[in-house]
Amino acid sequence: MNLPIVRSLRPRVVLALCVAAALIWAAVGNLPRAAAGSLPRPAAAAAQPGVKGKVYAGYQGWFAAPGDGSPVNNWTHWAGSKPSPGNQTFELYPDVSAYPASAKFQTGYANLGNGQPAQLFSSYPTAVVDQHFKWMQQYGIDGAALQRFGSDIATVGSARYKQRNDITLKARDAAQKYGRGFYVEYDISGLTDANLQQTIQADWTDTVTNSMHLTDSSAYAHEGGKPVVELWGLGVSNRAGTAQQSVDLVNWFKSKGVYVIGGVPRGWRTDSNAKPGFAPVYRALNMVSPWNTGSASVDNALFAADQAQLKANGQDYQPVVFPGFAWSNWKPGNPRNQIPRKAGDFMWQQAVGVTRSGTTSAFIAMFDEYDEATAIAPAAEDASMIPTNQYFLTLDADGKHVSSDFYLRLAGAATKMITGQTPISETVPIPLT
Repeated sequence: MNLPIVRSLRPRVVLALCVAAALIWAAVGNLPRAAAGSLPRPAAAAAQPGVKGKVYAGYQGWFAAPGDGSPVNNWTHWAGSKPSPGNQTFELYPDVSAYPASAKFQTGYANLGNGQPAQLFSSYPTAVVDQHFKWMQQYGIDGAALQRFGSDIATVGSARYKQRNDITLKARDAAQKYGRGFYVEYDISGLTDANLQQTIQADWTDTVTNSMHLTDSSAYAHEGGKPVVELWGLGVSNRAGTAQQSVDLVNWFKSKGVYVIGGVPRGWRTDSNAKPGFAPVYRALNMVSPWNTGSASVDNALFAADQAQLKANGQDYQPVVFPGFAWSNWKPGNPRNQIPRKAGDFMWQQAVGVTRSGTTSAFIAMFDEYDEATAIAPAAEDASMIPTNQYFLTLDADGKHVSSDFYLRLAGAATKMITGQTPISETVPIPLT
């Protein structure tokens, strides 16, 4: 009891309080040891996850369908209207067997090869988001970088804006439930030089922190006590922002006490396939994450050179690894199975190169990107799991059969190797099925 308060009480009140305290202590003293030891104690605050020494997967959460209860309430990202033969914008067919019936929606395709109806899931139902983060926990992926697209947030109050916010809050809840980390990744696609800074700054201030209070979540990633944000597209040739606007945006976040990751071009060190003059932008970042997706070769020397440059600069490194790539259904004329997965060997060799570079952090592109066939979430194993009247990429495309969850298992194994929990293995260390 605080001594000044005792001194302010009258003697009779003090006597009564002392007697009551004595009775309480006597009662506790007579309790069995187990009961006394179970008296409630103040709970220690859970440490918020970091990004260094962790592996995060990019999370789109952008699929929708009519009747899913979402603000958009229409087919989104699977196609612009009901998916049917010749009308689709995705390459890799998902395995939807784990989702509840209420989260699956009938397409215009013929039945799958196994006779099941050709259905697709919506990202909007809580059960779907929950299942995704449950998989992250089950397979050992540290968390998710929640995509927040410029095209979604540019018009406050639009259906796409509301949809993005709803998905974000559901992902926050699922991350907390399953002990996964998350952070906001702004993809500047859809923004212009005229609205880049204002749109992102207003969204961070008004929505992310003041309305949704995301950074207060026990699951929100912090590094060195600072909330994490990623700005993806800095220096990318077809994205918004001059060098001055970009460095000003980075420094604005840093002035707010934020740890800033930059999603930058693969050739950031040499201005290769990138906007010229962005070296000051890259130098201002806390962590650099070069976008390796789309490169058909595994260049371990690139990972090593990136790490050496950033270490010399006193910056952190988050290299990108991905399982494969194709988008022939979305971009007709492009080759099918454009960057083959090779039954996991392509992604695994990237993970080996990342580990050898000396970093213990990485970004997996992506968790649920079926559009460009980079998803690690469950996908069709073979022709029995896709419609009989439309081409889709399947996981056996390179001649080896793997289970629909193989890339989740592979991502978990890569996470352990990159973060130093297991030694380097030159070959894929898990069974294919």
